[in-house]
Amino acid sequence: MSGRLDVRRWRVVLPLRARQGGRRVQDAFLPILTAAIAAGLAYYVSRDVLGHEVPLFAPIAAWVCLGFSPDRQLRRVAELGAGVTIGVGLGEVLVSLLGAGPVQVTVVLLVSATLARFLDGGQLFTMQAGVQSVVIVAMPATMITDGAVGRWSDALVGAAIALLVAALLPGDVTRRPRRLSSGVVGELATSLGTLAEGLRTGDPQMAENALAQLRGSQGSLDSLVTTVRSAQEIVAVNPAMRRSRGTIAELARVSTLADRAVRNARVIARRCVGAIEEEGSSPEIADEIDTIADGLRSLSGALAGGNPAHHARATLVRVSAQLVPVEHAEEGWRQQTLVSLMRSLVVDSLQMTGMSSREATGQLADG
Repeated sequence: MSGRLDVRRWRVVLPLRARQGGRRVQDAFLPILTAAIAAGLAYYVSRDVLGHEVPLFAPIAAWVCLGFSPDRQLRRVAELGAGVTIGVGLGEVLVSLLGAGPVQVTVVLLVSATLARFLDGGQLFTMQAGVQSVVIVAMPATMITDGAVGRWSDALVGAAIALLVAALLPGDVTRRPRRLSSGVVGELATSLGTLAEGLRTGDPQMAENALAQLRGSQGSLDSLVTTVRSAQEIVAVNPAMRRSRGTIAELARVSTLADRAVRNARVIARRCVGAIEEEGSSPEIADEIDTIADGLRSLSGALAGGNPAHHARATLVRVSAQLVPVEHAEEGWRQQTLVSLMRSLVVDSLQMTGMSSREATGQLADG
């Protein structure tokens, strides 16, 4: 029996993971493409323009600086580029003075990391300085063909091209936060739809499935929070993106509320499992949860397109008037508790449509 339940749960969790993976690939494909092109261009410049025979550090520097993240802040790219070039330069100096070996690796890492911490407080800067200096010291003699200046200039070429790409292709700073916000809210709606089906049919396993979906959404929530925080940093220092500051501030508010709503939904799902096991189906509460899910699906679409969430708000306002715990007194304390928890979820959801906390709470019916 346990094995069958595990299979059913994986049937729910795997599509969720697949959707999340698809969004990650969609978000990362263009950054990976531009980083790959930048790496190829850096290799071309070092080999065919500068005449270096093995320009290993040019594409490495370009890739390290750009990577696959769509959140390419100029300061971060410059910090990584400086770390790479300083690490290569220090490695070259110490190799010429001390040669190569385990003691030299220890010394070069100690010196490069200490100097990097002195020059800049960034962790990435220090990490890259240490890594690249170790690579230089540990590199086989057969790969040393272009001389110390050649390898250092290769790293400089890669870092410079990466910085140029990041400056010329800043992208739409609101696009990814919108997509992630829409995805998180959409996943919440899907989970609530599963929960409503469990309540309607009296199947506790469906409620367990909904809880598994909600727990599985934590990765998307974490990505949303990180992305919004990065976007806030970008619009704060980039005058060209001043017009996006209001949008990013609103998306930051949505990310906080979405996290709270998912946590509330997890509590509701856990309570639903017990309610179904003890008392069977609850079609009326299932209908109310379904309506909340409908409102959140509409909100997900509005967030994706950057449109006003009028339809979502109207749907959530309608269900908020139906959530009256005292009307479920005859059904028992479990149902009353569920309705009370759903009221908190609706308030969070209404705030995601742009309402203030006071306005959202004011939509709730007395009782």
